Amino acid sequence: MSGTFPQPGRAATGETVPAASTGTVPRWAPDPRTVVALLLAASITVMGPGGVWFIPAALTAGVLLAISERAWRRAIGLPLAAGAVAAVAYLLPSVAAWPVVGVAGIVTGYALRLVAVGGIAAHLIRTVSPTRFTAALRSARVPSAVTVSGAVMLRFAPTIVAEARAVRDAMQLRGLGGRWAMLRHPIRSIEYFTVPLMASSLLAAEDLSASALLRGLGSHTRPTSMYPLRFGPADAVAGAVVVMLVAVTVLWRSKR
Repeated sequence: MSGTFPQPGRAATGETVPAASTGTVPRWAPDPRTVVALLLAASITVMGPGGVWFIPAALTAGVLLAISERAWRRAIGLPLAAGAVAAVAYLLPSVAAWPVVGVAGIVTGYALRLVAVGGIAAHLIRTVSPTRFTAALRSARVPSAVTVSGAVMLRFAPTIVAEARAVRDAMQLRGLGGRWAMLRHPIRSIEYFTVPLMASSLLAAEDLSASALLRGLGSHTRPTSMYPLRFGPADAVAGAVVVMLVAVTVLWRSKR
């Protein structure tokens, strides 16, 4: 299998669907297997018992990955979002001892873990094309059921985000969007936003399924890749940084 998934269509505004499926591989980009392993390790560690200790390490990894791809907005926004969520989770309950605040603290506590892992997941979505993602999973002997589902979701999520932006822009052009319109007519705004988004999602899913079948996704024959996977200096740097972050976290936890 070569190339990438075809674009299932441009959004209504003509905006190209954002994805890593440009067909080019950055020279200093880590191997997809490294990114997938890092995401799995961070998810298991942060979401597991005692995972709150590893949230700063996961956030640091997400920020460093964003800097490596020059995603400056994400590199700045990720720690700011994590700080805001952490303030609600840990500082607000100590100030206002209300039951509602306690529930909000519990919810935002789990949201903080999602934010920490989300930075690494965003890097995976933005830099690893579905083709390379599929090749990485196949080389790791992952069952095809997981490979196909992951590849489709990796392409489906950016498509839905682009379609949602197109629907939002169309609503604003017709004077139906905006925060005030949402507050004045919440039911109508939700209806105008949800119905076209569901219709475009169904079309995108159908196009992606047809594209995947045409490219042999899920076949028993092992396809080839236009960009062979290989580990390089970027993977060594990523591994060294991860080891350092884990060591610092373990030392920090042992001293508390």
